[in-house]
Amino acid sequence: MTAAASPPEVLRAPLVVEFPFTRSLGPVQSAFLTGLREGVVLGVRTSDGAVMVPPVEYDPVTAEEIRELVEVGVTGTVTTWAWNASPRPQQPLDTPFAWVLVRLDGADTALLHALDAPGPDAVHTGMRVRIRWAADRSGAITDIACFEPYEGPDAGEAAPHDGSFADPVTGIVAEARLDYTYSPGRAQTAYINALSERKTVGERCPSCHKVYVPPRGACPTCGVATTDQVEVGPAGTVTTFCIVNIKAKNLDIEVPYVYAHIALDGAGLALHGRIGGIPYDQVRMGLRVEPVWTEGGRYPDHYRPTGEPDADYDAYKELI
Repeated sequence: MTAAASPPEVLRAPLVVEFPFTRSLGPVQSAFLTGLREGVVLGVRTSDGAVMVPPVEYDPVTAEEIRELVEVGVTGTVTTWAWNASPRPQQPLDTPFAWVLVRLDGADTALLHALDAPGPDAVHTGMRVRIRWAADRSGAITDIACFEPYEGPDAGEAAPHDGSFADPVTGIVAEARLDYTYSPGRAQTAYINALSERKTVGERCPSCHKVYVPPRGACPTCGVATTDQVEVGPAGTVTTFCIVNIKAKNLDIEVPYVYAHIALDGAGLALHGRIGGIPYDQVRMGLRVEPVWTEGGRYPDHYRPTGEPDADYDAYKELI
């Protein structure tokens, strides 16, 4: 009896996606964030008289622009909460805390932030809290360090505010980050392992017979599993492309350069790759290309012209 072959190990790797998002602020958001820097919380009054905190610039009911700013209290009431026993990096507190929605005194909507509490038993809906301000404030939501329990009275109604401050905040940079463990699954693990041998392997749908590269493990059109592996390429045809003129951070490629969709021979759809070995302004639809590998590389560094005549449009029009 022959022992069954062990299935290949499914790959896993930590992955971090992060980028700084820069945005300018309109008059309402500018006043709100500048107010936080100054220890003042501002909301906006909507057409039906409700006070929204954080403020918005357009009425959620009428879609009209709204500018009537009001100052609300720095104390409020918890409307709902959830305990966070394991804080993640960059969260407001590095010890266990509660995420809370707080309706500040004078507001009709709730603000999401952290509540510093010794444990979940110390938190309940309806509890009174107040803002704990950060020691250094710059005009960001993090100027509120967190909320803390409070036993004092209600601050009362919202008061009109003209939104004027010296040196207003006009723009912010929000650091977006997502870190997680990624597993490509059975199909893409086989695809990645084949790339390490300088092969490109897709999977064919048993129903429509389209070859997917990279494979997905199932046909998105027919909904059936794809298990029949097919080696495609290595050459292919440029179907569409774009010229990149902005240099990406940590990417050692001089601009301008071309990024293209490439239909490898035998594949049922195009994958993307960089085009090299040709001036960027000579890249064209139908250009025949082949992969260029670097020493020790696990995937093609770029694709270069093969020198063959351009492919006829009818040969790749369904792959655009």
